[in-house]
Formats: sequence, structure tokens, C-alpha cells
Amino acid sequence: MSLTPQVAVVGGGYAGFAAAVTLARGGARVTLFEASRTLGGRARVVEKDGYRVDNGQHILLGAYAETLRMLRLVGVKPSVLETRRLALVYPGLCALRAAPLPAPLHLALGLLTARGLVLADKLAMARLMRQLKGRKFVVEPDRPVSALLAETRQTDTLTRLIWEPLCVAALNTPVAQASAQVFANVLRDSLGASASASDLLLPKVDLSELFPVPASRWLAMRGHTVRTAEPIKTIQPEGEYFRLDGDPWSTRYDHVVVASAPYHVAALVEPLPALAPVVARIDALRHEPIVTAWLAFDGPVKFPEPMIGMSGGYGQWAFDRAALGGPEGLVSVVISASGAHQEIGKDALEIALLQELQAILGPLPALKWAQIITEKRATFACTPGIERPRCATPHPGLWLAGDYVASEYPATIEAAVQSGVIAGRSILKRCGLREQNLLSAP
Repeated sequence: MSLTPQVAVVGGGYAGFAAAVTLARGGARVTLFEASRTLGGRARVVEKDGYRVDNGQHILLGAYAETLRMLRLVGVKPSVLETRRLALVYPGLCALRAAPLPAPLHLALGLLTARGLVLADKLAMARLMRQLKGRKFVVEPDRPVSALLAETRQTDTLTRLIWEPLCVAALNTPVAQASAQVFANVLRDSLGASASASDLLLPKVDLSELFPVPASRWLAMRGHTVRTAEPIKTIQPEGEYFRLDGDPWSTRYDHVVVASAPYHVAALVEPLPALAPVVARIDALRHEPIVTAWLAFDGPVKFPEPMIGMSGGYGQWAFDRAALGGPEGLVSVVISASGAHQEIGKDALEIALLQELQAILGPLPALKWAQIITEKRATFACTPGIERPRCATPHPGLWLAGDYVASEYPATIEAAVQSGVIAGRSILKRCGLREQNLLSAP
């Protein structure tokens, strides 16, 4: 192995850049390859009629410690995130807002003053959180979220307006199938933690500009390489080293981090027979879609909050992008996981979502254009007892990173970033290196 480890990162999403930045801070020489011309992977920008919109609407939480740390490292200013106290608002139905108090008073007072929830609802919510805290948020054996809600006697209203939407938004898996243990982990680190941990962090910039693009600049300024529109076909072993089929320089690498989407891993590692059991585990993962409808209106749309819940139709959450630094009249509506919306066409879904928004917000300005973006395999289905691959693989020097890699969290940006950091630190440790403070280095 060379004195300065040469590391290739295959994939320019959040996991890949988290790995690359971590490696660079430890003294490794990094080359990152992204098959697309756009950085971000499954969290990226899309161009539409002169607008830059995301392929999916993502929310960060104050609990996303690794993501926030990584943003600071590459120089992203905190002002790019609109910080809001937790507010679950369904206009005309329910409004639960965390109070500006330390935990647990922030949630207790928010629950006491919540509108649209009766005493039975509030007692049920307190009962679930109390029981989970009593178990130290361990759910054994793991079971569907719907079973946990039934066991703790959650009311129909609370289930419909709070627990089901939170579960589907976080795990991208219907409650009848979603892992109660992973959902408990999310609740532990958000509602059950500090007041700031449950804050909603809404990006004011597109998802490519939030982290991948600043990280790419940060790497370039330090002599590392980011190559876009450079698809890697396979990873070829060469003794203790690797070469990448698709690397125009045919560089020999000491380590490779595979940070692609899980369904691309099998083709990349085909020349590495030791990875067959890992590939089998990855291929066994089921996937769930996310649909994001972008609606551009010819005039402002008045929202009571930048993010509101939708109930009783196809839409689940709607976002006022104008309140988040976007153009006036731009709205996004998100539908997570599989459901009835998959049974109708895009035109019918567009009409239905417009009708749902109008029922909530009142008359809307004329629609200029609409774009419905479907990520058919947005995340893995986060089901009970699921076996996720680990970062380290049976082939020395070959590592995995991505939101599907073993973690306490579901497939979120935080899980992706965590996996990249773990991969990077694992390589540094293997090479006898550790991260340095290179924030001020040229």
C-alpha cells in the first residue's frame, strides 16, 4: 500500500461525499466518480422550465448530527436551512406545535395545547412515549408499527394524523409493514431527545447545492478529484489493489467505497466472488417509491405553515417553497411509500392533488405547469427484522456506503451520511490514519 492511500469512491450522493470528505480529512487521496452530470444521487436537483426543483422533497431534523456536522465541515452556512420548531399542522383538523421550552416540556406543553386532539388522543400519545421510554426504546421482538400502536391503545385520530404520517415520512413504509424498532429509534432521537432534536430543518436550496456541490468544491480546493459523467462498469481486483473499468486514468486504488444505489452494487462487484453473499442480501431488499408533485402557480399561495399535512386523499405533505427561499407560487406535494396513488395516471393524480390543495387552502391561482417525479425505488422497505449489509465486506479494501447499509435509522439522508463517515473512518483506521482538522487548509 502506498504511503498516501489512493481511494476511489463510486457514487456522488450524500454517502459518497461523506466518505470522500472524511477520507480527505485523514490524509487519503480521493477520486470520486459519479455516473450522472448532476451530483446528489437519489437526492438531487432537476431542471424544469427554468426552475431548479428536487427529485424529492426531503426534511432534515435537528437530530441529524452527522449531516449537520458534515455541512459545517464543507462550509455550508446554517442559514441555508429554515429551522422551525416541530409543527404538525393539518388545516381545519389538527395542530400540534412544540413549545419553546427545554425537553421534555416542549412536547408536553405542545401536546396539552394541541388543537384538534381530544383528551383521549393526548393521553394515548403520552402513553406510547412513556412506554417506549420505559423500555429504553427497545422493541422486542420487532414487529409492525401498526401492532405497536394497537398494543399501546392509540386512538384512530392520533394514528391517522400523527403516527401514520410520521412513520411513512420517516421509514417510507406503510405502518402495517414498517419496523416498530426503527420507528422507535426515530422517536427516541427526535421527540424523545432535546428540544432542538425535533426541530424541522427545511432546505432553502436544492438538494444538490445543499451538500454534494459544496463538498465537491471543498475536495477540489484540497487537490482531490470529482469526476461527473464517468460511469464505472465494474471493480476489478488486482492483487491487493483495485482498478475501475471506466476510469480513464486506469489508476490503481488501495481501497474502493461503493456508494451507489443498492440495485447497482451487483454489477459493480461482479468480479469479486467473495461478495456474493453480500449481493444476495442487498438483492433481497424490497423497495418503496416516493412521488413528488411540483406545482407552479401564477401567483402566491397562502400556507399557514411552510409544511402542512394532508389527510383523506392522495397527498400526504405539502410545502410552500416560496417560504423556503423558492419562487413565488411554487408548491411541492409528497406521497411516500406505495398506495392507491399508484393505480391512477399522472394527469389524474395532478387533478386530484389540485383539488385536495384547494379544499385545504381555498381558491388557488392559475396553474402554470406541473411536474410529477416518481422515484420508483427511492428507499428500501424498512420492515421488521430486515437484514442490511454492513459497511465492511468480505473482500479487503472494498467498502459499502449508502442509506441501506446497516444502521439504527431508516433510509434517510442522515443514514446515508453516517454510512459514508463509517466507511471513511474504517479505511483511515486500516491505514493507520485519523481525521485531522483541515477546515483552514488550502
